[in-house]
Amino acid sequence: MNPFQSLREYELFVYSLPQQFKSIESSTLLLIQRGRHYAELTGELFFGRDFRLSVYERLVWENGGLQIEGYSYEAWHGNDKIYWYDSQPHPDEPTLASTHPHHKHVPPDIRHHRVPAPGLSFSEPNLAILIQEIEKMIVVDR
Repeated sequence: MNPFQSLREYELFVYSLPQQFKSIESSTLLLIQRGRHYAELTGELFFGRDFRLSVYERLVWENGGLQIEGYSYEAWHGNDKIYWYDSQPHPDEPTLASTHPHHKHVPPDIRHHRVPAPGLSFSEPNLAILIQEIEKMIVVDR
């Protein structure tokens, strides 16, 4: 199954994430069609040890497949934002050219310290990669 084949396929993928990833304790993800060719995915995935992933995706489709038009993914541990990903272009930052516009904000100076984000895409689901990243942190935090 290609989750980006249609909005319905992606909806099934999103709502089955807790069955696919046993580390997810609960989900508030909600996929809502906002227009004829536009939808938004918003909400959070909750994990053990007080980790959570806040998700926002703006999705579009026209001739067949689904595309992510923009996103923001924030990883939290308790009340601390530990990193986030976004697709805001920074064309004048050569260190991000390899994955432009995909990048990750990391400490120190999390607002301005950006690194490339290999693996993130507009044409494929990103959620599995992000969940696996949190799962690795849960193991390290033990």
